[in-house]
Parts: sequence; structure tokens; C-alpha cells
Amino acid sequence: MEDADRDVESVPRVALTPAAGEVLRRLRAEHGPLMFHQSGGCCDGSAPMCYPEGEFRTGGSDVLLAELEVDGVGEPVGFWMSRSQYEVWAHTRLIVDVVPGRGSGFSLEAPEGVRFLIRSRVVDA
Repeated sequence: MEDADRDVESVPRVALTPAAGEVLRRLRAEHGPLMFHQSGGCCDGSAPMCYPEGEFRTGGSDVLLAELEVDGVGEPVGFWMSRSQYEVWAHTRLIVDVVPGRGSGFSLEAPEGVRFLIRSRVVDA
């Protein structure tokens, strides 16, 4: 295996900022196990949406990119992405962050006056 291949494999596909982890702990306490889905649509459709686990139905057109470990949360938080979006972002590290504001989707954090967003970094391929 070449060094570049090893580097891509050693970098987690999806990571959380500390602020996103804090919001996930609060949401987990209120809603139970959680999941993310990112469709890649326009506007808020390109933001990661957080749902109670299993509430968003995934299928063959989705890819499970990560099972995020969050301190203080008893189970991993799955991060799903539509396969078409994954093909575009295949060599990108996604960093889930949270910022003030309100998205227009059904994501669980909306009533808290914050919204999740993705920051990204290209991983050498």
C-alpha cells in the first residue's frame, strides 16, 4: 500500500467539533439515539440533518460514512450521505460543526436556534 493510500485510510471520513458534540449530547438526552443524513440538495438540503435514529429511511441510494463516537452518548451516531453526493465528496474529510441560526429543514437542532453545517478538507488521494 502506498503512503498516500494509507493517509486517506487513516483520516476519519467524518469528525465533530466540540460544539457539535455538545449539541448532540443535549439532543440525545431529549430524543434518544440519533443519526445524520446529508442529501446534497440545494440550500439547507446540503446541510447535515439530524434525526432520531431510524426516522429518516436510508436505502441503496445512501452510504454510511461513519459511526461517530460522541463523549457522553451511549451509542454511535450514524452519518449517512446520498450516494450521488458521496461520489462528489469521496476525497474530502467532513467536519460537522454548529453555528447560530436556524435552518429550514426538519433537523432536531432547529428549535435551539442553531444549525449543523459541514466544513470540509480535501484529503490527498
